[in-house]
Amino acid sequence: MGERIVKLPDVGEGVAEAELVEWGVAVGDMVREDAVLASVMTDKATVEIPSPADGKVVWLGGEIGEKLAVGSPLVRIEVAGEGDAPEAEVEEGDSKTAAAEPGAPEKPGPSRRPSGPPQDEVFPLNQQDGPRAEEAAPAAVSKREAGPARRTGGRPLASPAVRQRARDAGIDLRQVQGSGPAGRIGHGDLDAFLEAGPEAAVAPGLRPDHSVREVKIVGLRRRIAERMALAKSRIPHITYVEEVDVTALEELRDRLNASRGDRGPKLTVLPFLMRAMVRAIGEQPMVNAHFDDEAGIVHQYGGVHVGVATQTPRGLVVPVVRHAEARDLWGCAAEIARLAEAARAGTASGEELAGSTITITSLGALGGLVTTPIINRPEVAIVGVNKIQVRPMWDGHAFQPRKMMNLSSGFDHRVVDGWDAAVFVQRVKALLETPAMIFV
Repeated sequence: MGERIVKLPDVGEGVAEAELVEWGVAVGDMVREDAVLASVMTDKATVEIPSPADGKVVWLGGEIGEKLAVGSPLVRIEVAGEGDAPEAEVEEGDSKTAAAEPGAPEKPGPSRRPSGPPQDEVFPLNQQDGPRAEEAAPAAVSKREAGPARRTGGRPLASPAVRQRARDAGIDLRQVQGSGPAGRIGHGDLDAFLEAGPEAAVAPGLRPDHSVREVKIVGLRRRIAERMALAKSRIPHITYVEEVDVTALEELRDRLNASRGDRGPKLTVLPFLMRAMVRAIGEQPMVNAHFDDEAGIVHQYGGVHVGVATQTPRGLVVPVVRHAEARDLWGCAAEIARLAEAARAGTASGEELAGSTITITSLGALGGLVTTPIINRPEVAIVGVNKIQVRPMWDGHAFQPRKMMNLSSGFDHRVVDGWDAAVFVQRVKALLETPAMIFV
């Protein structure tokens, strides 16, 4: 028998390290050739690392969330025949070495995880000080839950000794759940009540939850956190909110969808908004730009590459509809649908997730009344779509039911003045309220 060392491969584009986001195996597992050993994430994409041969996993080279250098050992596999691991490297001498010696208990490695994002793990608090209060008296808690409920308003059943102890502790026995016959309260019930704390008396039979879940931020979630923190700390945001009457737009959208039947994608508000933004950017080109704040240079783009913020099971990603200025309404709708599906399936390429010059963010039917979207740095503008509501609007003579939607837009105030931001949003508003102008 020999050993094969699987090293972190060069994933291209000059990447020197990658973050370990998921293990597909555990120490002791038998694997087949081409089985997924682990998944790593770079700035561009998530990459699966396959097994080069059949064998048994004897060592794992890192923990979830750890960054590994390209070329560093990732997995050791025991294989038939000769391996490629030098004898000097068999023992690493650190906590990552998981190969067990004969007769010695195997050191546990990361457990096998299903495909998808890592699951949350729960860690006890103050483990070095012994078990917590809610862990120390499971028997007392179970006893309290086992007893029949006492009749509401009835006098609590308890022995004189229990009553005296309750008086000394300042406890109202009517707030204590008894575990004995007919709800009789014993000393164990008082112990459980004292351990649960006074807040347990708010609702008889219910106990406060003092657990704390520690969730390690790894992979895409960590990348999102880093980008959001950087954008918020570096960009002085200005938020501009305007309401838009989309009654006519919704009527046109319904007619256009009906005219196409089952052919092609269905139109949502986003393709109309995208086309309106293209028209407005022609008059306010400074909002379709990147700001290199370290070099002090603004790059204004002729092409309108619209990022569409998309929620996926792994977190928020922004696939890009390239050259929206060269796409008609149906072309925008088709590309939005294609990219959203690829993003949610995890098959979107790095090129499809980069290069936007302005972003749209929408929570769909959950869009709320107002949002304060964070700019997708290094862009200088983002347009947020809120939900459509029927509201009574004054037309000069009477209140009329109209379909209204707010646009919540953010701008980099270092590049875009408040006046220019308002002009841009008002132009988009005018086009959406009179959608025929989008096609003129």
